[in-house]
Amino acid sequence: MKALILCGGQGTRLRRLTETQPKPMVRVGGRPILWHIMKTYAHAGVTDFVLCLGYKGDMIKDYFLNYQARNCDFTLTLGASAEVEVYREGKEDGWRVTLTATGETAMTGARIRRAARYLDPDEPFCITYADGVIDLDLRETFAFHRSHQGLVTMTGVRPPSRFGELVHEGGRVLSFNEKPQVAGGLINGGYFVADPGFLEYLTEDDDCILEREPLERCAADGQLYTFEHDGYWHCMDTYRDWQQLDEQWRSGAAPWKIWT
Repeated sequence: MKALILCGGQGTRLRRLTETQPKPMVRVGGRPILWHIMKTYAHAGVTDFVLCLGYKGDMIKDYFLNYQARNCDFTLTLGASAEVEVYREGKEDGWRVTLTATGETAMTGARIRRAARYLDPDEPFCITYADGVIDLDLRETFAFHRSHQGLVTMTGVRPPSRFGELVHEGGRVLSFNEKPQVAGGLINGGYFVADPGFLEYLTEDDDCILEREPLERCAADGQLYTFEHDGYWHCMDTYRDWQQLDEQWRSGAAPWKIWT
């Protein structure tokens, strides 16, 4: 199974960090958030990635072209035909990363459709955005997808509230939770599994938005299912979101770090 990751947006709500780099390259604990997402997939055995590039996509290409030099020790023998001996840790050995330019202004649905040529026409594939981390057991999601007859499985999550929740009695606060989980309905958690037939719902037109007509029509046709996830989920939409994620990682207690 391949994982298609949408890496082309401009990250306008995070402009403080994305003015000079694409959002997927914003570092959380010293590593691009894109790396954290890929590690989550690799933990479930998915190591074949298709990255849909757009805004400042060359920086993502450069990162992977120089991945070993950035992340491994190596010995370089200088000369006309330089030799490099890399001392790998082995954690990302075997990852296969396809980087495809899907347009500067294309919306999410168009990016997926344009990258479809790198997908297996007979196998389901994963879709996610390059800004959300989760402690999801992806193997359970895959099993759920295989259990129904629909074209798409969407992970449904309950996001953390942006306001503190307090329990009080007679004016005295009994408990306070700074970031409680919302108890209401589910929202799109951004982790999908789709059958190749779903691609027929998409077009290559720049304005094809995955979350609008394609998924709405898929739901109307009875082809969209949700896998409910009650665990951790956090999307890096704002500077404050990034600060929270970075602090969690540096504290050594990042909930989404489910790999070893």
